[in-house]
Amino acid sequence: MLKVLLVDDEPFILQGLQVLIDWEAEGYEIAALMPNGKDAYDYLKENEVDLIISDIQMPVMTGLELLERIRAEKISNAKFAVLTGYDDITYAQKAIRSNSMDYILKPVQKENILSLLRKVSKLKIEKDVHDDRQRKMEDAYLARNVIALLKGKYDADNLEYVKKHLLLSGDIRYVNIEVISGGGYNEDDEDDSDLRELQHQLYQTCCESQKDNINHFVFDVSYDDSSYDVGFIYCDNMATRRDLSEKEYFNAMIQKVENIMRRQIKMTCGKKVPDIQAIAKSYSSCCILNSVGGFHNKKKLYIYEEDAQIDGEQNAVFLCKSSIDNLVLAINGGDKAAMDTAIDDLFEELRGISEKENAKNLNINYLLFQLIHIASEQDDNVNQEEVLHYIAENSFDESITRGGSRHMKRFAYEYSEYLLSLRRNVSRGLIFSIEKDIQEHFDENITLKSLGDKYYINSSYLGQIFKKTHNNMSFKDYLTQIRINHAATQLLNTDKKVLKIAEDVGYKDCDYFIRKFIELKGCTPSKYRRNNSIQ
Repeated sequence: MLKVLLVDDEPFILQGLQVLIDWEAEGYEIAALMPNGKDAYDYLKENEVDLIISDIQMPVMTGLELLERIRAEKISNAKFAVLTGYDDITYAQKAIRSNSMDYILKPVQKENILSLLRKVSKLKIEKDVHDDRQRKMEDAYLARNVIALLKGKYDADNLEYVKKHLLLSGDIRYVNIEVISGGGYNEDDEDDSDLRELQHQLYQTCCESQKDNINHFVFDVSYDDSSYDVGFIYCDNMATRRDLSEKEYFNAMIQKVENIMRRQIKMTCGKKVPDIQAIAKSYSSCCILNSVGGFHNKKKLYIYEEDAQIDGEQNAVFLCKSSIDNLVLAINGGDKAAMDTAIDDLFEELRGISEKENAKNLNINYLLFQLIHIASEQDDNVNQEEVLHYIAENSFDESITRGGSRHMKRFAYEYSEYLLSLRRNVSRGLIFSIEKDIQEHFDENITLKSLGDKYYINSSYLGQIFKKTHNNMSFKDYLTQIRINHAATQLLNTDKKVLKIAEDVGYKDCDYFIRKFIELKGCTPSKYRRNNSIQ
């Protein structure tokens, strides 16, 4: 409801205005009635309204003086209209010059008030639409700068913009937030639009739960084309100013988001860094920890310093290095018998150190990093985060603590096969076929997984090869570029509405389409059409 302030020194005028209009039906509520400009001025210093309807000639302070003061002192952005008699017409004209949007002659006619109210409502709607588009553009631009820092590919302008728009104080972490349901997302059960909607809901809920840190949330950061998470730039002062420990702050945030969404949340916190310039290190550690978390006992909060430590003399005592090195060698060579022997030896050692808390996690982490290393040796362009994600998603589906040696052996066989696939040469002909497929079906729910299934290639490896052959552009970004370019063509060559074009190119979520369009084209679809259409 829009709020209106009525100001007149004649009580019967105020009473008449109250009953003359069905204010609620017009989308308004009367915020207050004031007998003179001074009382109205005092009220506006403490309260916000959308419209002021004021008589001109009043004791103490006239309507014109009220208008001039609130404009000069900028205490209200409300639209202003004056009530005037025929003898006051020159004052009314002066009020218009002082930025009054209208004047209404006495005796007041209902249709004149209705015309004013509907004009103000229309302007308010137009302003809200403009402000919303402006906010989305600013959000998209800030996100692009933050992501540049997270990926470690930024310049001085990126850094300056982020420092200007984020409240950075104390040490910093990158935090990954996602909705979990059982073991996580299942693409076979939910399509991309369902998961994208859930991601939007998560983003909005996170912003609602931390209203003073809204700019610190980033939508759609993940390197993983199948991930639907939200990023968060955490600073130490967020917890200290609430007199909370870091862990208490994160747990409180999880609980608040869960209470609103009624879904379980997982939060993964990358290692702490001293400055936003080093946030890429925190982001990278968060990605690794997020995958490693799949090998630990399931919980809602993972913190790098607690859950991914493999260094230090005190840990070396509990590290089964020889057994793990033998296992890695067997996996790399594809020798199943040697894998079985190495795994049996490893679990025998683990039973001997079971009293040490997190001993198994320590050894699993060491094994993971060794496996990442040998995968990277197959190809310098292999993305280590992608490899680790493959391990988490395709091999371990439960905690190694509960899985036992049989579970580990299954994982070892599968990862050995994965390494073999990395060694195979993916021909340019296959990539060409996949590009052609994308061009023909870009408007459908096309994913790396569906393409991998169609062309009989591991989807994680396909994602790496795709980046390698497209100047480090991910499959997701490539698909987005194709869709947005087709949308741009339709904007210039058809009169379709933006919503229809979004649907035509594969987006069920129009807001997400507009955000991506702004990121690639630098303006909204409507502005792009206006600026580029032939006059």
